[in-house]
Amino acid sequence: MNASTSPSPPGLPGAFPVSDTDLSALHAQLAARAESAGLLDLAYRTIDSPVGTLLLAATPAGLVRVAFASEDHDQVLAALASQISPRILNAPQRLDDVTRELDEYFRGTRRQFDLPLDFQLSAGFRRAVLSQLPTIGYGHTASYAQVAAAAGRPRAVRAAGTACALNPLPVVVPCHRVVRSDGSVGRYRGGPAAKQLLLNLEAAA
Repeated sequence: MNASTSPSPPGLPGAFPVSDTDLSALHAQLAARAESAGLLDLAYRTIDSPVGTLLLAATPAGLVRVAFASEDHDQVLAALASQISPRILNAPQRLDDVTRELDEYFRGTRRQFDLPLDFQLSAGFRRAVLSQLPTIGYGHTASYAQVAAAAGRPRAVRAAGTACALNPLPVVVPCHRVVRSDGSVGRYRGGPAAKQLLLNLEAAA
């Protein structure tokens, strides 16, 4: 076959068209092969939710990041590639269980998450604060002062607030249940409206 009869490269005139379905299938095959070969350090997907589009990311150890649209998902992915590994791929299957449990939560049929979590993005006192958050019952709240005390540093109220505000796993690790002593919602990674929506959802269940 001479050059004049060779198929044109993809994207050039004469190239065979590739459907979105075919591209999706090829992408799924790539993700599956990377997973089976142990080359996929970070898998991610996005889902729609009552608090906007959420980015979910997981390592083989578990869910490592939940990000709101307001955080800029492209920047979040770039940070994950820098902080954890550049071997990151849109591979929804690894996050199927997370997606299902979040859907159940937002429908009001799940009150507690049962997922493996990877806390490598938090350390020290921040990690200690996050470990206390699941003890706050569904539909209940605690103050930042109470959480600081439970984490072993009762005077570190501001640090407890920062730990909640920087929680890499919002919704799943319920920092939205921590409020100010006067009852106001305080800071939240997804913004005060998202925090109030989650509190209202739980109060209505």
